[in-house]
Amino acid sequence: MTEEKLYTASQIKRKTIISFSFFFLFIIGCIAGWQWLHQQPKIEGELAPLRKGLHVNELLFSGLFSTQKLSKEYDPKEAVPFARVNGNYGLNDQPDTSDYTLQVIRKNGDTIFISMNDIRRLPKTEITFDFKCIEGWNQVSHWGGVRFVDFIKAYHLEEEADLQFTGMETPDSRYYVGLDNKSMLHPQTLLCYELNNKPLPVKQGAPLRLIIPVKYGVKHLKRIGTIFFSNDRPRDYWYERGYDYYCGL
Repeated sequence: MTEEKLYTASQIKRKTIISFSFFFLFIIGCIAGWQWLHQQPKIEGELAPLRKGLHVNELLFSGLFSTQKLSKEYDPKEAVPFARVNGNYGLNDQPDTSDYTLQVIRKNGDTIFISMNDIRRLPKTEITFDFKCIEGWNQVSHWGGVRFVDFIKAYHLEEEADLQFTGMETPDSRYYVGLDNKSMLHPQTLLCYELNNKPLPVKQGAPLRLIIPVKYGVKHLKRIGTIFFSNDRPRDYWYERGYDYYCGL
């Protein structure tokens, strides 16, 4: 049987004072730290200490990235019948899918114009995966299209793929993303034209959108108008507003 330790009233008072002192010092430290943080300059849309933290996060995730590591795939029967629509940036205008042309800017500055019929002639790939949004929700969804690696081979864009980044923009240039080419060349990355074995709905980016399972949803650009390649980071809509550029899973 353990011996019960008794405290005098003065000892209890002393411990209480010490506890409350540490508590108040902690609160004061939090307030001072918060004020210091918000006095820091902004770098690329975010407070400098936070932006530096995001850069460290990118270095860690990109260093661990491997095209051999695949996102988990599910049975198509597990896919939701109606994929959630989140965000309509760059989708304000009604698309003329009959006259749609994808523009791809080559390394030398030449532009290739590719129709949807041309894209559909390429080998089709389907994927059912857990689509994750940076806002915290996720859902299993089923998509179909052409793998980006197959698209690169078909149009002899190997030199372009050897650069560090791919940039994508909607036809009206109101929404745009920049992506590292390691992720773009991942075997599960699709130029997607089907959802649940049917043509993409307008709200999901018809006629062509990006599906890249190794990234959060903010990188899955809807209604691709232009694709280009660069060794410099292309502009990125949400990065300019303080988000992580890499956005990897």
